[in-house]
Parts: sequence; C-alpha cells; structure tokens
Amino acid sequence: MSEASNALPHGYALHEYRVESVLGAGGFGMTYLATDTNLRLMVALKEYLPSDYASRGGDNTVQPKTTATTESLQWGLQRFLDEARTLASFRHPSIVRVMRFFEANCTAYMVMEFVEGQPLHEWIAARRPLSRAALLGIAAPLLDGLEVVHEAGFLHRDIKPANIFIRHDGSPVLLDFGSARQLMSGKQEMTAVVSPGYAPFEQCYSHGKQGPWSDLYAFGGVLYWMVTGNRPVEAAARVRQDIMPAAVQAADQRVYGTEVLAAIDWALKPHEDERPQSVPDFRQALFGAGAQSDRIERTARLAEGDAPTIVSERTRAGGDTGLIGVVLDREQVKRVEAELARHIGPIAAVVVRSAVRNAASIGALAASVAGEIGDEKERAAFGRKFAAAEKSGPPTGRTQTGPQQEAPVSQKFSADTLHRAETALAQYIGAIARVVVKRAAAQSRDEAELYLLIADEIKDPAEKKAFIRKAISVSGRR
Repeated sequence: MSEASNALPHGYALHEYRVESVLGAGGFGMTYLATDTNLRLMVALKEYLPSDYASRGGDNTVQPKTTATTESLQWGLQRFLDEARTLASFRHPSIVRVMRFFEANCTAYMVMEFVEGQPLHEWIAARRPLSRAALLGIAAPLLDGLEVVHEAGFLHRDIKPANIFIRHDGSPVLLDFGSARQLMSGKQEMTAVVSPGYAPFEQCYSHGKQGPWSDLYAFGGVLYWMVTGNRPVEAAARVRQDIMPAAVQAADQRVYGTEVLAAIDWALKPHEDERPQSVPDFRQALFGAGAQSDRIERTARLAEGDAPTIVSERTRAGGDTGLIGVVLDREQVKRVEAELARHIGPIAAVVVRSAVRNAASIGALAASVAGEIGDEKERAAFGRKFAAAEKSGPPTGRTQTGPQQEAPVSQKFSADTLHRAETALAQYIGAIARVVVKRAAAQSRDEAELYLLIADEIKDPAEKKAFIRKAISVSGRR
C-alpha cells in the first residue's frame, strides 16, 4: 500500500519518540502513534509530508518531488511550524493539545496528546437516535473550543465526524488541524479542502471567501448528520438548486425542537453571507439567549479544576429574574454521573454537566437527567434512589450565602456596582470576570471587600496593587 510505503518504519526514533504505527494519512502529512520513551507515554506524532510536493527519500528524509516544488514545500513547512506554535498555545479540553514541535528529516513534526476513545461516527452508531441533551452536550464544548481557534485567527477547515473523538469519559475533542490555516487581512489564496458533505462551497476553490462561517458550515453538517443519520449533500450540488431536505423536515422536531433544527439549517446555507458569521452567533441560535453566559460558566468550571463543590444557578420562584447560587457536592454529582452511566454509557458525564447548572439540589439534578433512561422502570428506580438519599442523608445542596444566611447578592450590591466590578476586572482576565465577581459578591460584606477578593485573580503584583488602590478609592467616593 502506498501509504505504508511512504511512512516511517516501526521502531524509528525521532529524539525521544519511537514510532509504533500509522494512525492516519492525508494530503498534508502522516500521523503516527508513538511512544515518548522518557515519560513512557503514548503520543500522536504528526509529520509534515505534503503528497503533492514531496516524497520520502531512502534515508527517510522528506524531499521535493521536483525542483519546481521546492519553493512550495519550504513555504508549507514554515506555515506548518507557525501553526504548530499557535496550536501549542491553545488550552482547551475540546482541542487536541500540541505538546511540542521540532524539525528533523528535512521536515517538521508536531507532538500531540494521543486521544483514547472512539471517532464520533463509531461512538454514535450504538446510540441512535441521539437525545437532544446528548446532542447539545457534545456541541457546546466543541463550539467553545472552535471559538478559541477562531479568536486566535485560525480556521480548522476540516470539521467532520472522523475528526471528532469522544473520550472514554464522554467528553468530545476536535482533532486533525492538518488543514488549518491562519486568516490574514485582505484577499487570500488558500488550498482547496473538500470533505464531501462537510466542506462549504468556498473551500472547493483556492480563492473562495473563507472565514469562521466556513467552519460553521462543516459544524452544521456534523449536527445534520447526527440528527438525521444522513451526510449532507455536497455543497457544489446545492449552489444553483438546493436539493437537500432541511433539518426541520428530515429530523424529529419532537426530540430536537424547531429552534435547534432551524439553527442547523442556518449554518448549512449554501451562500456564505447567509450563514452565522461567528461562533457566538451560532451558539445563540442553537442554545438560546443565555448561551454566552453558559459558555462563561463552563470556562469557570474548567478553571476550578477539582474543587470540592459545583456551583449551579437557578431562577427564583415567583418569576424573579435574579439567580440564586447553589452549591452541589462534587462527590454527589459524580454519584449521579456513575449511576446514569450504567444506563446510557459514557455520555452520562456530558448530560449531567449540562443539567447541573439549573439544579437546585442533587435530587433535582437526578430527576432532570432521568429522562435519558429509556426503560420506564429503571428510570423510576433511578429517580427514587436519589430522592431517598437526599431525604435521609445530609443536605447535598445549600445556598451560597455562608453559615449565617447572609442577604442575597442582589440585596447587598446593586446591579450597577456589580457591573462596574465586572468591567474593571475583565480588563485583566476577560469574560470570566462575570462569574468571579458573582461568587466574590456572595462572600463580601461591602464594596471594598468585594474588590479585595476579586483582585486575587490578577497575577501581576503591580497590576493587582494598582487595581485595588484605584477601585477602593473610587468606591469610597460613592
């Protein structure tokens, strides 16, 4: 086979990495399963080897096919290294992590985490029809990761089921950035990348108007396939006359809802100007008006690591639009995940993660996810188990107001005060400032203490000192 003959041999050593086998090959290079012999860790090793311009020499170096392709090969090599630097700076659990890159064999290599799990198309085969909660539980973290890529000025350009993995814990990860390209100002020529059904029409030719909307077309194509079971019709066949059934017609509206299916159809518009232009646009259409605040809270939970508690939010009874912070014990949440996993598999972690935000207690959390269990008797038993545990055991949920049951945040601080604090802190830590301020406000007695608490998020000592001095002096004049 040509792929095997062009690959590095089993056991070949590159620095501390030993090649074990070929994971995959594409137009831009080869990916190997390798062992880091220092750390005794399996990694994915990606080699730059564009089949149009280069071939493997007898000494395993990568050489241009002809003198005419030398310049293109070198240009692509520099791009590969530039992209590796950028990808290595990404820190998001839904983006495959680049750990290192280096040059060798007249080419370059990227060392990436080896993701153990299943490709999305294999994982989903035994789980159709997919529930709405499972669909959105996969889509949300992937969109968060894709937004990180776009904010760095890059496009993925090859989003498809084969490039999405589901880890053993049920979390999704976006792989294979071999076709990724950096967006630059002005007109730009990009190589054509065509994965039938998932590539938008502008990717079928080098001067197409590519942007975030191009990745969102592919993302919409993946969601279309998830809800209908059918791969989208190739984009080129849809330009003059769109022959593809819309998701709102082809998928079950009772399961997914009209809004979700309409959002998928929007992303799959043949003309790029008619699609969502950014991840936030599409996220809001897919998840509703609260989508951005949900994303901020997911980011905050990631930053917390293994904190002993999980903070959820719920709307007060009686129509009050204020939010009450509720602290759920992490071990209890894990128990719900583990029990649910016995019925629906690893996706339980994603389903629970999506539901925990609106849960007022562990019992309420269990009741909200029980609907994912198909068998009626098992579903009822699951709900009874956690309802009984909550009645007989110690409280697993409590309002985040401290042992003295202090006044709610909304009574202690005005909306204007909290907004000023968020705006000031956001200059240092970005959008996550909203969550930080909300939690600090629940522990603070006055505005000065609030600013002292949130200042701890600022890492630079000089900036932290200036922030406290300025903030407290301003609050003292009010």
